[in-house]
Amino acid sequence: MLPGRAPGLHLADVGKEQAERAAARIAELKQVDAVYASPLERARETAAPIAAARGLRVRTERGLLECDFGDWTGQELKTLMKLPEWGAVQRYPSGFRFPNGESFVEMQQRMVGAIEKLRAAHPGGVVVAVSHADPIKAAVAHAMGTHLDLFQRIVISTCSITAIAYSAGGLAVLTVNSTGGSLSELRPS
Repeated sequence: MLPGRAPGLHLADVGKEQAERAAARIAELKQVDAVYASPLERARETAAPIAAARGLRVRTERGLLECDFGDWTGQELKTLMKLPEWGAVQRYPSGFRFPNGESFVEMQQRMVGAIEKLRAAHPGGVVVAVSHADPIKAAVAHAMGTHLDLFQRIVISTCSITAIAYSAGGLAVLTVNSTGGSLSELRPS
């Protein structure tokens, strides 16, 4: 199923365990100034143990929302994959708009704008932003200077950690889709 922005979807037990593992890994970082999450329940539930481990509260940021899949929300992936439009989603996402939803370009602009907003609110700080696979992939593609049409090549697993350093000198992608190991040494080389 393509859950998209469907309300009322909560983490299963395995998701809660993954969120706890992510929280433990993020707790290794020397500094975390804020924890933000998409307004969707599953993102806020993922962010909760991360914030709790640092004595912070989860703040909601609408810019971190999942892509608006419009009429495709809640549909079975096996059904969607049979549609002629599915090829555009995979090979030409920059030219695709979900029926009664948003385009991938709009999603990427929204996500990058949200990150910029969080950076401005916490200059020089470390911010954890809990979002969803497609917006994270779009943010990584932007940070790497990779065209949006190639963003489907990026893998983002559930509760994985992706870290991007922003500085006056530019951006550095520190890790993508990290699901294990220590984060204590994350920093630009």
